[in-house]
Formats: sequence, C-alpha cells, structure tokens
Amino acid sequence: MDTASPATDGPPLDTVLLRTFLEIVDSGSFAAAAERLALTPSAVSGHMRRLEQIAGASLLARTTRRLELTQAGDTLYAYGRNILDLEREARAKLRGTPLRGKLRIGASEDFAGAWLPQVLQRFRQWLPDATIELKVGITADLLRQQERGRLDLVFGKQCSRVEGSGTLLWEEPLVWAYAADQSLPAGQPLPLAVFPEPCVYRESAVTALGKTDQAWRIVFESSSMAGCLSAARSGFAVTVIADSQRSDALRVLGSDDGLPELPMARFYAFAREDSAASAALVEAARRAGQQGRFGLRGLRN
Repeated sequence: MDTASPATDGPPLDTVLLRTFLEIVDSGSFAAAAERLALTPSAVSGHMRRLEQIAGASLLARTTRRLELTQAGDTLYAYGRNILDLEREARAKLRGTPLRGKLRIGASEDFAGAWLPQVLQRFRQWLPDATIELKVGITADLLRQQERGRLDLVFGKQCSRVEGSGTLLWEEPLVWAYAADQSLPAGQPLPLAVFPEPCVYRESAVTALGKTDQAWRIVFESSSMAGCLSAARSGFAVTVIADSQRSDALRVLGSDDGLPELPMARFYAFAREDSAASAALVEAARRAGQQGRFGLRGLRN
C-alpha cells in the first residue's frame, strides 16, 4: 500500500501566508512587511509560524543582525512566487474584459536599462492586451510631464523619502564606481562623471564631497547612464550609481580612497491615477527590483 509523505498529506499552502512570507523576503524585514501588508508585526510573525508548520521546515534562519533564507525557504520562495503570479493572472482573467488601452510610462534610464525588461515580462503575463508608450529621462523632468498630463506612471529615484503620491519600490546604497583594473590619479582632484542637473546622483555626490576636504572636478557630463558608466569603466572618471548597477568591470571606492559615504537611493513609482494597469505595473516593478541582486543578500531582522 502506498503511503503519502507528510508534505503531500498535510494541509495545502495558504496564499495569504505565502504572500506574507514573500513580502518579508522582498521588503527585507518583518516590520517592513507588516507595514506594506497593513498588518501588525505580531500578525506577520503568526503567519510565518503557521507557514513553517504547514511546510514542516524552518524557512528563515535568524541571526542577531539579520534573517537569511534556509534551503527550504529558498525553494518555497521560488514556488510561492509562481503560485501568487498564477493567482493574480487568474483573477485578472476572471474580472472580465481585458484592458486594451495605452499606458504612458516615464522611467529613469537606470530603471529602464536594469529592471524594465523583467517588469514588462510580468506585465505582459497579467495584461496581455495592454500597450505601453515609454519615455526615458531624468526623474524630475518626467514628474513635470506627468503634472501636465503627458504621463500616466513614472518610475524614478530620490535620495529622500517621498510622502504622498509616491509608492516606494525598494531602496539600496549609492556607491562611488571606478574602473576595477585602474588606480585613481594621485595628487589630482577627483574626476567625476555625472548627469546634467537636476539629478539626485549628481546632487548626492556633490553634497557628500562638499562635507570633506577632497578636491574634485566634473570632467564628464552625459544625460546617458551608459555614457557615465563608460567613463568609469575606462578610468576616465568616477561616477555614482546604485549598488545593483555594478558590474565586474567596476570597483567600489570608499573611505580608504578618501571618499565619503553616500545616501541611499530610493526607487519610487508615481501614478497619476489609480487603474488596474498602473497597479499591475507598479507591483511588477516592485517585485523586479526587490528580487535583484541586492534584494536577497541579507534580510534585516
């Protein structure tokens, strides 16, 4: 006689509990998950206890400073993401007539280059009949266009918290980036590659350097992120990027190089009005960013 294993004979996975688990991983902490889900921290902890009981395994390894996924947690995270994506897709299909309109999107270049492909892939799964018009530019300019009614949704970055209309997608450190195989020129002002004003990366760099005795000068200015990265990779100049944009050709400069700490970069979505299409795209962007290489390095306790 066949005997079912405890894993298949137990209660089914609860999507509410799965959503809490994924939110803890994506947001980085129990407290942040509780805020995003509009739950109390004790409720979030209760969800995790129940999910671990159902799974029959520990999902998060707790240390004094952070949380990490266990092997079982890593497995469940992958399956849980697919389960919730299928659930969202099913609900979208059951709502009736699919969205066929156009969504006008603005995105900063770093967002468009690094995360937009994943966002569009997920968006297409959820709303296959919608169309998108994309404009790439500087966040401040894109927000002004949105105020004039030219854009429905803007993905951009800030270095200070935005209250009100902005939805925080994720945050990560800004870093000084330079060619991995070269040394900084000795006895010379720090050469910088920056975006034209207004730019939060440029502003952060200038503000941080202004609090030190480090001499600096702008030697390369480009409205293209690819241009600034090329200047850094070639050793022509130092540039400022979000940590997740690093490549093997770049190294991070810090206090040993005489450079000050930079603030966090916060990536936001700004929706002109609530709609099913905007909500789906914002959710896809939040997941794409939080699942990036900075998302699972370590979860804050």
